[in-house]
Amino acid sequence: MYEVEVKVPAELDRVRAQLEDAPLEVTPQGAVVQTDTYYDAPHRSFPETDEALRIRNERHRSGPADSSETADSDAEPRDDTAEETRVTYKGPLVDEESKTREEVETTVGDAETFDAVLTNLGFEAAATVRKERERYTVAPTDGAADEFEFTVTLDAVDDVGEYVEVETELEDERALESARDGAYNVLRALELDPDDQIRTSYLGLLLES
Repeated sequence: MYEVEVKVPAELDRVRAQLEDAPLEVTPQGAVVQTDTYYDAPHRSFPETDEALRIRNERHRSGPADSSETADSDAEPRDDTAEETRVTYKGPLVDEESKTREEVETTVGDAETFDAVLTNLGFEAAATVRKERERYTVAPTDGAADEFEFTVTLDAVDDVGEYVEVETELEDERALESARDGAYNVLRALELDPDDQIRTSYLGLLLES
């Protein structure tokens, strides 16, 4: 699986307003708080190999992304205390124009238990990144055919700043260029400039700050 991602710094209040006016079909997907713990490996240096291993705890929260959803008396009430834990491996960047990487991810039942597994194998927790994230799925409204579904995320990252990410997932590496161009088009629809993209991870930005 490949994750095609483009990230730019942005003022989130302005982007929220633009999501309402852009020529996109926008569907809010809720808001979460994510706490990511990254690990160093005992057998090689992830900063040198441009890899990453993390445990992510994700908790749903009420927020701006939820307020725009249509009220539905028959809808199931949101459980704002629901949590999910995932372990993710990210490979090196595969191109020079985006943050596209190979990604392998799975859910785990307990973060502390998996942390103990990694610690006993010699991995060490290196840093923690916390962010509040709003998710939207988007599609063009002008009838243009697009084989990709994109997720737009509005991120407020502790001690790092505010950013917008546009991403999609692929099975076939041959579609990377088309997916990247589609992500650029979504940014332009939100009046954001793809040339402003940052390929450094939030972990890297945190360590640089």
